[in-house]
Amino acid sequence: MHPIVNNHAPVTTLLVGKVVAITGATSGIGRGIALEMARHGAKIAINYYDADPAQIANLADLTREISNIKGEKSSFLAVPGDIAVPETGRALVRETVSKFGRLDVFVSNAGICPFYDFLSIPENVVYKTVHTNLTGAYFAIQAAARQMKEQGDGGSIIGIASISALVGGGEQTHYTPTKAGILSLMQSCAVALGQYGIRCNALLPGTIQTAINEDDLKGEKGDKMAAGIPLGRLGVPEDLAGPAVFLASDLSRYVTGAQLLVDGGLFVNLQ
Repeated sequence: MHPIVNNHAPVTTLLVGKVVAITGATSGIGRGIALEMARHGAKIAINYYDADPAQIANLADLTREISNIKGEKSSFLAVPGDIAVPETGRALVRETVSKFGRLDVFVSNAGICPFYDFLSIPENVVYKTVHTNLTGAYFAIQAAARQMKEQGDGGSIIGIASISALVGGGEQTHYTPTKAGILSLMQSCAVALGQYGIRCNALLPGTIQTAINEDDLKGEKGDKMAAGIPLGRLGVPEDLAGPAVFLASDLSRYVTGAQLLVDGGLFVNLQ
């Protein structure tokens, strides 16, 4: 197993002066991105699902960590709501601009993936997954793009898709189409919004250890999956943070419509 190198020394160069909004950011990939972007100097606004006690508890920890990074609380905003409801995304954008004056980067990250057999999956699970992962993301991204167009100086939109946008999953028949949809949405938005200087790109995580798949990756299955990854380990949320910072920053000013696999080499090793 190859070691994970963690370097959490404060970095304040790439995103200084930028305002970032992230959906579903109290845990997992969203949390990792929020923390790293804060380290790079950004002001952070997040969305969280206030009907979930775990997210409320995680929010307290995230607030404390960002406050420690920034040295104060005024550079952080948390907006409650279910991202499956279109108004939630609009509220996130509206309150972000109300507090910070603008929006430079939008990360559509919120998603769910309850594993189910295709032949027995309940209808409500299908609808909830689609509304959370794709429909809600669509309207949140639209709200962000409208704000960026109004500002008149471009912006960066990042959709968290998945390696599942490119491969199938037997117990993910309701999930994989939503992630393919996010990838396709970012490609189409890149075409639609390029005239306004708004860049739209997708990150495709591989097998990342988060609360969504914690039970599924326990024991032998997780070990077997790690053995098939060229880098020799499963991913962790922090592995997505650096690529997200890159796409948010001016280093990627000529990158739009792109898809970036962050999978330790899993996709090229699939047989």
